[in-house]
Amino acid sequence: MERRLLLILPLAAFIVVLPFLLRGCSCGHDFDFHLINWFEAARQLTHGTLHPHWAFTPAWNAGEPRFVFYPPLSWLLGALLGLLMPWAWTPVAYTWLALTAAGASLYLVARRSTTPNAALVAAAVYLSNPYTLYTAYERTAYAELLAAAWFPLLLHASLERRISIPRIALPIALLWLTNAPAAVMGCYTLALILLLRIGYATLRRKTTKASNHTEPSRAALALHSAAGLLLGLGLASFYLVPAAYERRFVQIRMAILPGLRPQDNFLFHRTSDPDHDLVLHLASLVALVLVALTLATLVSLRDPRGQQDQDRQDQQDRLNPHPLNPLSPQAIQNLSLPLSVLTGAIVFLLTPLSAPLWRYLPELSFLQFPWRLLAVLATVFAFALALALSRVRLSPTRTFALALLAAASMGLASDHFFRQRCYPEDTVPARLEVFRSANPGTDPTDEYTPIGADNDALNQQNPGYWLAPSAASTAPSPATPGPAPHQLDLSLPSPATLILNLRSYPAWRVTRNRTDLPTRLPRKDGLIALPLPAGISHIQITYATLPDQWIGYALSALSLLLLLLLRRRPQMA
Repeated sequence: MERRLLLILPLAAFIVVLPFLLRGCSCGHDFDFHLINWFEAARQLTHGTLHPHWAFTPAWNAGEPRFVFYPPLSWLLGALLGLLMPWAWTPVAYTWLALTAAGASLYLVARRSTTPNAALVAAAVYLSNPYTLYTAYERTAYAELLAAAWFPLLLHASLERRISIPRIALPIALLWLTNAPAAVMGCYTLALILLLRIGYATLRRKTTKASNHTEPSRAALALHSAAGLLLGLGLASFYLVPAAYERRFVQIRMAILPGLRPQDNFLFHRTSDPDHDLVLHLASLVALVLVALTLATLVSLRDPRGQQDQDRQDQQDRLNPHPLNPLSPQAIQNLSLPLSVLTGAIVFLLTPLSAPLWRYLPELSFLQFPWRLLAVLATVFAFALALALSRVRLSPTRTFALALLAAASMGLASDHFFRQRCYPEDTVPARLEVFRSANPGTDPTDEYTPIGADNDALNQQNPGYWLAPSAASTAPSPATPGPAPHQLDLSLPSPATLILNLRSYPAWRVTRNRTDLPTRLPRKDGLIALPLPAGISHIQITYATLPDQWIGYALSALSLLLLLLLRRRPQMA
């Protein structure tokens, strides 16, 4: 690996996050959600739960199965950082690591096709491109920010002349384990590029003699791409299988309520919500800038002077050879076609003309915001920029200056246009104090609310448990808010109903004197209500590993074994 990579990209990422160090974090749209994820995961890690499924403080301490449905890499990374450093530093360190990883990923990919200097400049631009910093500053969507590190790997693997099953599988798995909307985008990107390549292979076979071309066959392209996709899904099965199966237990479609639907978020769309429209307007402006930059870069790849520039570069390479020479002008032209089509498809999907696709294509509606596709477009832009810069003679000094200039200019602009104010109650120390006090807990997440539960009916001041004459009874007042205990001992003179401040979910197992209590009485707020007889009751509450979770673990283990075997004997198309 180039030594300059160890300096330029981390330094560029540091410049981007420097405003956070000087002025504090940006409390973007998802800031509180991710902080709670990190706090929850860190607490459970210290208690020996290596793969949490339940978050205890949401829903005012009644909890929700958040970690079943939200991919693990972002909250695990945030939790580990929080355990290693002061929590106030964690969002800054997380952002710096995510941006550095994104730049390194783009560099490693572009380095296979361009000069080292061109790859470094493009990588610095990628980690500081407008949409990535919109994600970091305006939205603080930390999982999607981390997913930026995997898009270059997937794009390059799908464009390689000979498809490698492991190289397809790894980014697919990493995307699914980082951010579900990003993973959906990645799968559709892979499918589109595969269709383009199959179409191109078909055209080549019609226009050339079979013995005169060495392009991979259509069957090999399809087979190896599909195998890579399936292997990637298998690697992520320990998350995917429970998330897919247990969706029936929660109100998952609450994620696409009005205002969160694709048809409400096309570029410059207007609704009755001024705050929503303000965010959408800014995202639309970011989209216009990134689309313009991408189109200009793709057009530059078709510069007819490219052949002369390439001849000069080839002569320079013969004098100063490096392991991976830049692509030939013809190869660059071949790459520009799928990049251009992918760009056109993204631009189309940002407009209302694409509404039928958003409605009917599987899982596409759960992207919520069409402009999330800018994450893919940013990768196309940076990769195309690396190809374009390979025609330019860049000295180490100029490379260093351009990379840091891109990071500094975009970092300052993002701090000015995208930064979100942190009110005193929104800061990391304030949120940590509330979390540790468990009083009164945090907001529920609508889409993770168990079936049959109504968040509007949930009392924010419920104690951990109470005894009542019926399941419909409310909690006594005043009471100390808190989560349900894991065990308790009761001596009842007469039958009563035990109500736990814990949302009812199939994974929760409640026993009385070591005997299961299968009967749960319905409540509008979704809390567990259990009929108890008179006498002594020793109650234990445990979260069980459901069969779908064991299946997911087994599939991931088998997929990992298969991946190791394939890495020993690479399977190429």
